[in-house]
Amino acid sequence: MASSSSAAIPPSPPWTELPEELTANILQRLRTEEILKSAQRVCTTWWRVCRNPTMWRAIDLHYRRCAFDEFESIFRCAVDRSQGQLVDLKLACFEGDRLLNYAVERSTQLRCLTLVEYGITGITLAHAMKKVPQLEELHLMVMPMLTLKDFESIGISCPMLKSFIYYNYSGVHLEFTEYAVAIGKTMPNLHHLRLSVHRMENKGLKAILDGCPHLESLDLQGCAGLDLKGALGKRCSNQIKDLWLDLAEPSFQLDDWDDEDLYVFDNAEIGYGDVEYDPDYY
Repeated sequence: MASSSSAAIPPSPPWTELPEELTANILQRLRTEEILKSAQRVCTTWWRVCRNPTMWRAIDLHYRRCAFDEFESIFRCAVDRSQGQLVDLKLACFEGDRLLNYAVERSTQLRCLTLVEYGITGITLAHAMKKVPQLEELHLMVMPMLTLKDFESIGISCPMLKSFIYYNYSGVHLEFTEYAVAIGKTMPNLHHLRLSVHRMENKGLKAILDGCPHLESLDLQGCAGLDLKGALGKRCSNQIKDLWLDLAEPSFQLDDWDDEDLYVFDNAEIGYGDVEYDPDYY
């Protein structure tokens, strides 16, 4: 009679036999925090795949999906795992100046940046953009309003920008005409532009049309102050392939972040405090 020690060893789970490229493709569909907190601990194969820098070319991290005491460590670990190969970063957080700086200092290949930020400083954002001149997509929903100087600096620092979103979440229409003029002067390679819930005169829109000859889509929903009944309105229709000019304030959606994910508490007083970063924990 065979001893119990000679009993057949249970076969490995079938997913461990998949090619690592396919495993990585599957795991990349998870959110950043799901990979670091759960998926990489399933088996040694997944652990090995999750340590590969190519897994971290895209990072999507939202403060509503993480405990506050974990957020910064998770973010820094993901950026470190990328080893400079980060291409697409989506970050929603409170007072994230140091996190933005941490990412751009280590991400020379960054092409797409989405920030949903409460309290980011314009100086920090403008300084960070100088470190990513190769950026092609910049999508911002930030408070408070950037200064005109900061805004111009962003355009000058990122000459390859093809897609730009600037969403005013304050609920008050802010005077944006000179900012629109700055877009026309500093972002000539734009193909897609969305400016939501601002106040803009025709001068600003004309500057955009004059300065951005490659513009294919233009979304000015919720922008008050424009008079498009005459020649300027016809020019928009003729020059722009996809045009949204509804003055009603739109609901904000960006890619796979739904309205609930993008909600920012107007009166929140939440901060991270001094979070200790342990690169070996995750």
